[in-house]
Order: sequence, then C-alpha cells, then structure tokens
Amino acid sequence: QLQNKILILTICAAGIGGTFQYGYNISIINAPASYIQVFMNTTWLERMGVPLDSNMVLLLWSFTVSAYPLGGLTGAVAAGPMAIMLGRKMSLLLNNGFVIIAAALSGCSRMAKSFEMIMLSRFFTGVNAGVSMNIQPMYLAESAPKKLRGAVALTSASFTALGLVLGQVVGLRELLGGEESWPFLLASNVVPALIQLTALPWFPESPRYLLIDRGDKESCISALQKLRGTSDLSAELEEMLAEQAAVKGQRAKNPWELFQNPGLRWQLVSIVVLSSAMQLCGNDSMYFYAAYVFQEAGIPEDKIPYVVIGTGSCELITSVTCNMIIDYAGRRPLLLGGYIFMAAWAVVFMVALSQQTQISWMPYLSMACIFAYILSFGIGPAGVTGVLPTEVFDQMSRPAAYMICGSLLWFNLFLVGTAFPFIVKSLAHFCYIPFLVVCVCTALYVWFFLPETKGKSFLEISEEFRKRNFKAKTRGGFYKGPEEIKTTPL
Repeated sequence: QLQNKILILTICAAGIGGTFQYGYNISIINAPASYIQVFMNTTWLERMGVPLDSNMVLLLWSFTVSAYPLGGLTGAVAAGPMAIMLGRKMSLLLNNGFVIIAAALSGCSRMAKSFEMIMLSRFFTGVNAGVSMNIQPMYLAESAPKKLRGAVALTSASFTALGLVLGQVVGLRELLGGEESWPFLLASNVVPALIQLTALPWFPESPRYLLIDRGDKESCISALQKLRGTSDLSAELEEMLAEQAAVKGQRAKNPWELFQNPGLRWQLVSIVVLSSAMQLCGNDSMYFYAAYVFQEAGIPEDKIPYVVIGTGSCELITSVTCNMIIDYAGRRPLLLGGYIFMAAWAVVFMVALSQQTQISWMPYLSMACIFAYILSFGIGPAGVTGVLPTEVFDQMSRPAAYMICGSLLWFNLFLVGTAFPFIVKSLAHFCYIPFLVVCVCTALYVWFFLPETKGKSFLEISEEFRKRNFKAKTRGGFYKGPEEIKTTPL
C-alpha cells in the first residue's frame, strides 16, 4: 500500500542522517586510533622540535574521544528549543550542517597538519548525534499510527545499530581504516548527511506538531493524508484535537519546569532511571573487553576486527527483532527481560574472566557472554528507552523531556568512558559488579513502577500517570474530613 511505503520511506530518510550517525561515528574512531596518535606526535615534533611523551599523547587522545560526548551533551540541550521553534523535520535537516562542518575539518586535518581540527570535528559530530538522538524518535513517534507507534519509534535504535556495524566494516584496513586513508574514514559521515538532505524534504512534518504546536489544522490533515493515504482519518484527528484541547493555552515547557510540576513526577523519575541505566548498564564496556577476550580465545590478532563486527551485528539483529515484536509484546516485558538477562550474563562473565587462565574453555564462555550481553541489551533497553519519553509526556512537555533524557545519556556515556578503566584497575575480573547492580535495580523499578503503554493513546497514558502522581494527595484528601468535624459546633 502506498501509505505504508510513504511511512517506511519517511523512517529511512529520518534514520539515515539521524541516529545512524550516532552509531557510525562511535565506531569509525576505533580503527584509526593508533594512526591519529602517531599523527599527533609527528605534528607536535614538526611544530616544537621535540616529540610528545606517551602520557601527553594519551591525554590528547582522551580529549579527542571526550569531545564526542561533550558535543552530544550540547546537541541534546539544543534539541529541545530546535524542535519547538523549527519543527521536527526542519531540525533534522539543519542538523546535517554540523556533520558537513565536521567532515570538512577531519578531511583536511592531515593536509593542514592540525590535530586540533580532529578534536573540533569530533565535537561537531557529537552535536549532530545529540540533536538527532532526541528529535528523530519524537518525529517518528508523532508521525506513526497508534498501533505501530512503538515499532516506528524503535527504528531509531535499529539505525544506531546499523551505523555501528557499517562503521566497523568501513573501518577495516582493506577499506578506509588504513594509514593513508583515515582522514577519508573520518570524513565519510558526510555521505549519510547528503542523503538525508536530498530525501527528507519530500516527506511531511509531524502532524501532531503542525496541529498542536502550530495550530495549523489544514497542514496537519495534508500530512496525515500523505502518511496514511485515503483511509478514514476522523478517529486519529479526533484524538489529536482532544490532545490539543487538553494543552490549550499552555506553552512548551522548559526542563526545570518538569521538575517543579507534581503532575509529571513519575514520568520524570521513569525517564531519568531508564535513560541513566541505558549507559550505566555496561553494554558499551563490553566492546572494551571484546578484543582482549577474542585474543584469549585464540583468534589471530589480524582477524579480531572481523569478529568485532559480529558484536555490532548482534545489536542490529536484536533491535530489528525488537522492532517486530514491541507492539505485540509491550514495552515492560522487553525492558524487564533485557535487564534481567544482562544481570545474569554479568555474573557469568565475571566468573569466566576470573577463571580465564585456569580452565581452557573459559575464554569461549567469555566470548559467548559478550554476544549474549549485547543481544540482551538490544532486545529491550536499546530501543524501548528512546520510545518512552514520547509516550509518557504530552506535546508541551515532550521536547524538554528529551533534553533531560539526552543530557543524561551523554553525561553517563562520558562518565562510564572516564571511570571504566579505573573500575577495571581496582576490581579486576569483578569490574561488572557496578553494572550488575544497575541492571538489577532497573529491573526492579520497571517491575514495580512502570505502567504498560502499548496500544494506548497519549491522553490515556497521561491519565494513567495522573492517577499515580496524585494518588497520595487523593488519600490525603480523605483525611481532612475529621478536622472539619472538629470545628463544627455541637
């Protein structure tokens, strides 16, 4: 059907220049790491006449790596105002400007003999990822029909995983990961940006944004017709008009206003817990261990990059699987299952690491744990976490909620990246204990406090949270009766 094709093409156009860039830019920096460090040392030697000592090279490399989450944090903070003022689609289009600047800087860095250009490039790449990680799920969830909302918004995670795998493939020595071609590897992120700039203008803006934020009913109907075809739109339009009436007279909220609003308490706690857990659960740290574990398992060093591609492929396969089942299974079971399995595999992984040298088959168990941990992350936490802010917040609170989510995501990515080497040093084989605690606590929170949002309208979800937020106050209200009786004259 034509309308399904339009929705699928909208998803692809938003994803290729959106969250795809996040995954792609995380993985392309790994392959040329040693070449960039040599380039830093050579450049410094030419400028100052003395080489850098190894600690200084490591410090400069740390700055280069840290520039990405710092840019991501900046992008996450900028995404809210952009989504409100420019709209979802226009924000995604303008966001490509950051990648084009980044590609120009990194592509010309060796020619200009400036490693500072690589640092700046990574910052702009991070800004792009920060904006797209917030706006793409919002744009897609607002454009999708209710019964497909979870699956459509979850494609953001699939595009992240696809970017991760393609980054690993393009970073192979035979392609762009060689000593001569690394500037082209870092600049290759301009290709997805150009594809999005060419494709996305042909597709409609979010119908909800057009009606509720802009008050433009005609454009909303036009966008809906493009996305849904000629099917009856009256029920969906009625639901949107009810949501518009519910927020009438309100303006888009700022992040600090969400913290002050008692009517949003549980929504806010839920996204803070889940967004933090997504980075603090240790999935990214598995990639840190992958090369060491594969080496211990006897895989030749020159073949390890090919096996590492398998880890990225695991995340891609599970996010696509999760995409297919989210609107049948629901959000809670996928989150619960993901965190419980990750907790179990963390225990097995620590035992396997501690026995790595004693028992001959332990490296293979460690290898299995890496794949299983990444599979467990992909089946739930990786995708569902990005869908929830759209579902549990109304139109006026949604951009601010994504600003909070995005800021936590990038801050925690930076925190784990900085702290993990020290955790490994102090806890050795038991370095996954902090991640195990996070997984268990998050699973308990989901079990006891997170309601299911599958198949419900935004208003129905808001009503469910409203009852939860004001439950205590309602109980308190019944208690005021006797006080009134006390003051009644006998």
